[in-house]
Amino acid sequence: MSREAIQPGATLGVMGGGQLGRMFVHAAQRMGYFTAVLDPDASSPAGKVSHHHIQADYLDDGGLAQLAACSAAITTEFENVPAPALRTLAAMRPVAPGAEAVAIAQDRAQEKAHFTRCGVACAPYAVIETQQQLAAVGDGLLPGILKTTRLGYDGKGQQRVKTRAELAAAWDSLRQVPCVLEQMLPLAAECSVIVARGADGSLVNLPPQLNLHREGILAVTEVYEGNMPAERASAAVAATKSIAEGLGYVGVLCVEFFVLADGSLVVNEMAPRPHNSGHYSMDACDVSQFELQVRTLAGLPLTQPRQHSAAVMLNLLGDLWFAQGGAERTPAWSEVLRLPGTHLHLYGKHSARKGRKMGHLNITAASAAQARATALQAAALLGIQAF
Repeated sequence: MSREAIQPGATLGVMGGGQLGRMFVHAAQRMGYFTAVLDPDASSPAGKVSHHHIQADYLDDGGLAQLAACSAAITTEFENVPAPALRTLAAMRPVAPGAEAVAIAQDRAQEKAHFTRCGVACAPYAVIETQQQLAAVGDGLLPGILKTTRLGYDGKGQQRVKTRAELAAAWDSLRQVPCVLEQMLPLAAECSVIVARGADGSLVNLPPQLNLHREGILAVTEVYEGNMPAERASAAVAATKSIAEGLGYVGVLCVEFFVLADGSLVVNEMAPRPHNSGHYSMDACDVSQFELQVRTLAGLPLTQPRQHSAAVMLNLLGDLWFAQGGAERTPAWSEVLRLPGTHLHLYGKHSARKGRKMGHLNITAASAAQARATALQAAALLGIQAF
């Protein structure tokens, strides 16, 4: 159901103070909104740039009441914000995305059941919560990947297993928490689609993104005409829209897909928030994923984003701050920024460490070939493996 739009000048709240919250805050402020962030970390990236920073736990009743008191509507910037906190806030203010959609995304078993209800294919899987379910796993699911149903991200909380003995040992090592075993499939590529859906049911999408992961963390995203066959791109967009519609979703949603060796798609997972793979939209599109998040939260009209430049996004991890086995150093920003079409986004984190997301570099150009060539030059300067 649509509601009256929240006009610039109001305060928009966000649960979570990480880099996605920071970029949401910047987008909201650019459009004339005030912002409030709830995050327990005194030096959170979003809290440091917001008009209000409520330093409290996500389930702290006082903090939630304070956020609701100063905000006209509230969103979230990471999927593990406790769903009960969103329900508490929803009793006082509009919240997007809603608690039920976030709760489904927080549980791999529920998530896969939702994909199936929406008619979107996912990898064959089995839920393992008991010794009986472990014993009943079909041989056809091996080799596979055992994943915890909750709190897994960036490759954490998952193990590859080839045999029943390895499966049992892996479940033991995960302390026998509820898990999902997914059949390992022959992958040719990975891609993702970001959609934004308003409370009035309007639905728009960013162009499909071609993604490269390394050690479970997104490394490179490429977005340009022809980055994948048109039929595959259309299928990915249609599947993502179906998933969003099935949730009655309001907000920005990313759905990640595996491309199999035969060219077919299977859905991997969804993120009820803006996503790493959509960061290119900040410099390559006329409406970024973060402006879409502001628009859906405030009830403003959604317009179909238009990509005006071919783009490559490089994820900047803390590893880049350390020479091979050496002391911490500053990456070669000056050399990188001499390259045409480079756009540096750092997240304001005080200390670098390996695997920590410190920022991203967007490279835009008039052609895909030029974007890739410049991105490879930048990668070489920064010490990022070629792609």
